[in-house]
Amino acid sequence: MLPKIYRKSLLYRSNVEYADYCLNHVEGCSNGCIYPCYAMMMKKRCGTIKNYSEWLKPKIVANALELLDKEIPKYKNKIKFVHLCFSTDPFMYKQPEVIDLTLKIIEKLNLNKIKCTVLTKGILSQKLTNKFKYSDNNEYGITIVSLDEKFQELYEPFASSFKNRIDSLKKLHNAGLRTWVSMEPYPTPNIVTQDLSKILKKLSFVDKIVFGRLNYNHLVSDYKDSKNFYNTCSEQVIDFCESNKIIYHIKKGTITVNKTERIIDTNKSRLNPFFNKSNSGWGVGLAI
Repeated sequence: MLPKIYRKSLLYRSNVEYADYCLNHVEGCSNGCIYPCYAMMMKKRCGTIKNYSEWLKPKIVANALELLDKEIPKYKNKIKFVHLCFSTDPFMYKQPEVIDLTLKIIEKLNLNKIKCTVLTKGILSQKLTNKFKYSDNNEYGITIVSLDEKFQELYEPFASSFKNRIDSLKKLHNAGLRTWVSMEPYPTPNIVTQDLSKILKKLSFVDKIVFGRLNYNHLVSDYKDSKNFYNTCSEQVIDFCESNKIIYHIKKGTITVNKTERIIDTNKSRLNPFFNKSNSGWGVGLAI
């Protein structure tokens, strides 16, 4: 069994550009990402953990459901949606206790008419297709920055394979659920050589793509043409999404040339109304 911790609060308002309210019901993450992991760096900086090894040993927030019972009535009228999670993985690979708690949290939020968005490097549970328990307004996402499994084994050593992630997401899509992909942190060519168009083609079934650069890694700084690389990749993502009627969001700082006018003038009727009608706060957009 995973060790347990107790917290005084769970729900919080996020400053992440595409988020609303969030929660993290686990401390730490066994995925072992070495991009580096921003959440791990922040927890280490504030003294919550001592090192990378400690971060790899997740702890369950034992009173998470009880906290939700207290906080949902307090915040319900303010919440557009709740995101799981920014500093842990809600469907952490090979961590059944984490997955079980995640499902209970989503069920409780949905029971209170609160929509959830999810992001994981694990395998999305097919239990989510049960529309009697889980809202079909939820949005389920995976992180995919490559199709190269050797790269994944190096940078995300204990996470699910890219293939298994995509397969689990496709099953939810086929069940009529809303799906999305976070292509962040996207690596430069000196880290892994790959064809962005092939990755996008593999993800063409999703409703939403978020694209962002890799930060806090000296190899990106070492790549002399990194600014132009991310500008070009961002344009490629935008063109692909517009051609396939997929909603997109380019993360702040990824594009270093102003393309705002193009985005504002985009004919929104071309886009997937699935997301336009949602209250997720996501729309076609560019953050620079």
